[in-house]
Amino acid sequence: MHHLFRMVLGQKDLSRAGDLFSLDDSEIEDSLTEALEQIKIISSSSDYQTNNNDQAVVEICITRITTAIRETESIEKHAKALVGLWDSCLEHNLRPSGKDEDTPHAKIASDIMSCILQNYNRPPVMALAIPIAVKFLHRGNKELCRNMSNYLSLAAITKADLLADHTEVIVKSILQGNTMLLRVLPAVYEKQPQPINGHLSELLALMSQLEQPEQYHLLRLLHVAAKRKQPEVVQKCVPFLIGHLKDSAHNDVILNILIEIAGHEPLALNGFLPMLKEISERFPYLIGQVARIYGAVGHVDEERARSCLPFLVSQLANMEHSFHHILLLEIKSITDTFSSILGPQSRDIFRMSNSFTAIAKLLTRQLEATKPRSGRRKTSTEIEFPEKLEGPKLSIAENEDHETLQVKIQAFEDKINSESNTPGSVGRYSLGQVSKEEKKDIRFNRSKSLALHTVPTKNISSDDGEVAESGDLPASISLSETDPLHQGNDKSPFKADTDGSHLGNSSVSHPGIIHIESENLPETVKENYQKETPETTPSPVEYQDKLYLHLKENLSQVKAYAVEIGKKIPVPDQCTIEDSVKSCVAKLFFTCSLKGHYCLYSKSSFILISQEPQLWIQIMFLFQQSLFPEPLSIQSRSVQFLRSLWEKTQAEGAHSFETAMMESTFLQQKL
Repeated sequence: MHHLFRMVLGQKDLSRAGDLFSLDDSEIEDSLTEALEQIKIISSSSDYQTNNNDQAVVEICITRITTAIRETESIEKHAKALVGLWDSCLEHNLRPSGKDEDTPHAKIASDIMSCILQNYNRPPVMALAIPIAVKFLHRGNKELCRNMSNYLSLAAITKADLLADHTEVIVKSILQGNTMLLRVLPAVYEKQPQPINGHLSELLALMSQLEQPEQYHLLRLLHVAAKRKQPEVVQKCVPFLIGHLKDSAHNDVILNILIEIAGHEPLALNGFLPMLKEISERFPYLIGQVARIYGAVGHVDEERARSCLPFLVSQLANMEHSFHHILLLEIKSITDTFSSILGPQSRDIFRMSNSFTAIAKLLTRQLEATKPRSGRRKTSTEIEFPEKLEGPKLSIAENEDHETLQVKIQAFEDKINSESNTPGSVGRYSLGQVSKEEKKDIRFNRSKSLALHTVPTKNISSDDGEVAESGDLPASISLSETDPLHQGNDKSPFKADTDGSHLGNSSVSHPGIIHIESENLPETVKENYQKETPETTPSPVEYQDKLYLHLKENLSQVKAYAVEIGKKIPVPDQCTIEDSVKSCVAKLFFTCSLKGHYCLYSKSSFILISQEPQLWIQIMFLFQQSLFPEPLSIQSRSVQFLRSLWEKTQAEGAHSFETAMMESTFLQQKL
């Protein structure tokens, strides 16, 4: 041991203790283990708690030792001695003696804890430290326990198996109020599920007492537990999850867990279908997830199939285009499984019409006709179909109409069959997209379609309308329709968590806006579109908000400027706001609008991370305004979504979204 350490620790000479900091780290590195053992002897003496001189000497020496260990990166070499001193603190009182005043041994434990557990990515050190660390959770020192929980959460990321052996201790600490440790449970559950399952009811009872981030970690635990397909877990989880479905902060996450359960225990959800129906009516953006649960239950037997189909069919007639592909897949999958429900007419029902409303009417009629009755019922071969469907009528010549319809029928059949034959996948498709003749009359501008949920296009009577659903990304908006044949959307918000990446994705789907070039539509289609498109929000004039008035005064200039911006800058398909070390950044997804054969980004996205998220939000706002002939209102849903993104990036005291959009409408100086 270095002679200065020997003098300071041997004689407990406080006057020379400060001289230790004048020595180079490399000069004392070989003496650190021996110095730690000497400190352990001093701190274990009977009079240490009352001897201020000894306490001061020990504190100075520990600070010098931990500094040298960090600078020389020699934690593995001295870990055994460091953990030994740490363990000795457990033999003494750690409870605060006064107003949050730590005891002498609690101070030693705190200093050593930070030195050891900052090396959470070094398994040999953690193997020595974790068995000691968990013992501090029940020693009555809240501050020490809180800090320990933070470090254990980091350790769980890289070495969950070391914590798994102490799962019971961790769960008991959580139940005693240390809810911060909830973030550890999803990681250790795979290794030790039984201790958690045994206390699952008690853990679920904590939900109402938790902060929102802690609630999220508890739901993550349930998602991991649901994947293990254990019946006792399902029995406890399902009623709990159903009871919290009305919580808009978590209902999309909860539905994803229920979808996982429905995949292997659909009967567990059978009794809760009325509640799920109510939730879908209250939160229309959740219909896609609810439909998948109905579809899973409908596959159990024919009786349940008949009880589930009416709901799915009714939603097909009433819901926005964004969800039609999911609903059709679920309906077709059930009716293919139980062919007696629709009989031989099922192929014709899905092929004969280019209107979702007409398909829904035909399905409803067929379900009613094939409903089991006590008396004679009409057989499937006796069911008549009208020669002219009640769908939209296109002003196309008769000789062209027949050929066009046959092309579309075959294309749609190929698409829906390929989608329904893919287990567990929810594909994207549209009911047209192949007929060049129809595209002369009905054209949808794909590159200028926004998935911002502004204009729900119920019952739009066109057969070339492309359908898109935005990805399940946190605080994200999909800004252009992607190729429905090459884009899937079956992502779990917990997948990233299981892989150990960032936590906290909230899975919310925003249906797409379909922008129709009305000047190219036949008169009959224009009339249908005007009749069938509902008014989703009150007229902006009714609000007389400042943003609306500003845009009204400058509408022509704004739209012209947006066109110029579009020539220079591509509009992203999706925008996600994420937290970085210093501030928020925008994660932007771009794809090729031409989607040529040799394009690198026709099926995948080019990702750009921008340090100027607010600038991109302003560009997206301008682009959104360029799609509509009337000024946007602050109350419109698309603007509300953009404002929510803006607020995630807004610094304290900075301009609000509304003010910024009015004062910086034109961005010449920034571009």
